[in-house]
Amino acid sequence: MLIFTRMNYQHAFQYLQQFLTDERLQKINHYAAESSDFILPVIEDVFQFRNAAAIVRSVEACGFHKIVAMESENQFNPNLRVTKGAETWVEVERLPHELKSLQEIRARGYKILAISPERDAVPLPELALSQPVALVFGTEKEGVTPEILDFADETVAIPMYGFTKSFNVSVAAAICVYELKQKLLNSDLDYKLSEEKYWQLKVRWAVNSISSGSQIWEKYCRDITSLEKINQQ
Repeated sequence: MLIFTRMNYQHAFQYLQQFLTDERLQKINHYAAESSDFILPVIEDVFQFRNAAAIVRSVEACGFHKIVAMESENQFNPNLRVTKGAETWVEVERLPHELKSLQEIRARGYKILAISPERDAVPLPELALSQPVALVFGTEKEGVTPEILDFADETVAIPMYGFTKSFNVSVAAAICVYELKQKLLNSDLDYKLSEEKYWQLKVRWAVNSISSGSQIWEKYCRDITSLEKINQQ
C-alpha cells in the first residue's frame, strides 16, 4: 500500500484539481484552511438515521470534518436528505463500541469528555480548552454508558432551563460543537489542521467531488507506486 507524506498529498491534489470546477476548487481551498480536528465528536451507537444525519450536518457547519461512530447493535447511517451534502465533507471513522476505542482516541492526544449531566459535570460555558478534546455523546435512550462515564477524563453538562432534563443527541451535539467553536475562535490555541492533514483533507474532498473520483484516485496511486518502483531499480 502506498504511504503518503505531506508532499505526496500536495502533489496528488495538484493532479486531482484538473478534474474540479473552478467553483469547487475555490470552496475546497477556502474551507480546508478553516478546518480543524481539535474537536472530535464520538457517537455511541446512534440508531435513528435522522439523528446521525443531523450530527454530520452540524459538525460540518462548524468546520470540523471528522466523526467517530462507535457501533455495536446499530450502524451510523445518515439520512442523505437531512445531511444536505455534508456527508461529502465529513469523514466517519467506525470503531467498536468499547472502551478500547476510546483508549485509542486518547492515545492520539485527545482528552475524553463525556457529555452528561452526571458525575459533577462542568457546565459547557465554563469548560476551558487547552488540548484537543473528544466529545462522547450517548445513545438516544440511555445517554452515555456508565463504563464510559467512569473512563472519561471529565464530564460536561449542557445547562438546562426548563422541566426537560436533556436534549436530543443531535441537538446536544450541535450545541456543543458550536459552543466550542466559539471558544476556539476567541482563544490563542493553534487549532487548525497540520500541513499533512490539510493536504490529506483536500485530496479526500477532491476525490469525493469528482465523478468516478475513486477510480481516478486508485489509478493515480497505482501510477505513483509503479514510478517509485522504477526509480528504485
